[in-house]
Amino acid sequence: MTISTVIFDLDDTLLWDKKSIATAFSLTCEKAASVVDIDVEQLEEAVRQTARDLYSSYPTFDYTQMIGINPFEGLWGTFDDPTPQFQELKKIVPDYRKDAWTGGLAKLGINDEALGADLGEYFVEARKQSPFVYEETFEVLDTLKGKYQLILLTNGAPSLQNTKLQITPEIVPYFDHIIISGDFGEGKPAASIFQHVLELAKVHADEAIMVGDNLMTDILGSSRVQMRSAWINREEKQPIEGITPTYEIHSLHELGKVLDDIK
Repeated sequence: MTISTVIFDLDDTLLWDKKSIATAFSLTCEKAASVVDIDVEQLEEAVRQTARDLYSSYPTFDYTQMIGINPFEGLWGTFDDPTPQFQELKKIVPDYRKDAWTGGLAKLGINDEALGADLGEYFVEARKQSPFVYEETFEVLDTLKGKYQLILLTNGAPSLQNTKLQITPEIVPYFDHIIISGDFGEGKPAASIFQHVLELAKVHADEAIMVGDNLMTDILGSSRVQMRSAWINREEKQPIEGITPTYEIHSLHELGKVLDDIK
């Protein structure tokens, strides 16, 4: 059946989130190096590992995994969202930011809790000031708008994902619906959130296609409702056994041909 609805993932599909996070780390580590004698690359790796370890130790970890919030989003999100789980996370993150940076410094022989706290807060602002969008994003959305129903389906906390959209406000007007997993209560790859999208869009699975960068969320989830998918593999990632996208593309520019071929 002809495609009427294109569903896009947000992070690292339309927004270049990895670059935004890397830039925020770089800026914050450079700030640290202006205060103490430290290698910026070693500090970044130490903080990233400390953050991962801390994040997985919190009672909120299973919930963040289910909703789809990674450790580095936890380093700058406010989580000012109404559910009890987000409220618990909101209480945790100030110490999490401080402890991740303090712990990273300590791994390199710098024991300075005050500096760690300062760097944790600086990272929040550095990330907000570092939005990046892939070059082809708006060009492709321009070609699709008006021809297809466009839906944005993103994992994450509503407060955090909406902040990303606020600092890249050009994206929102393209979409007929925006669904955030934290609002729905379950994230990709759960079949339930894809069924919710189909009901909201008033289409059947064979009338829609999911476009995303993540095999474990976007592609696996869409396959669970028998929806076609286009895996955008910009980084030449290896396939995962048992998860097979309908199409593999390496740039959003290739999506037009995919949609034409389906016609």
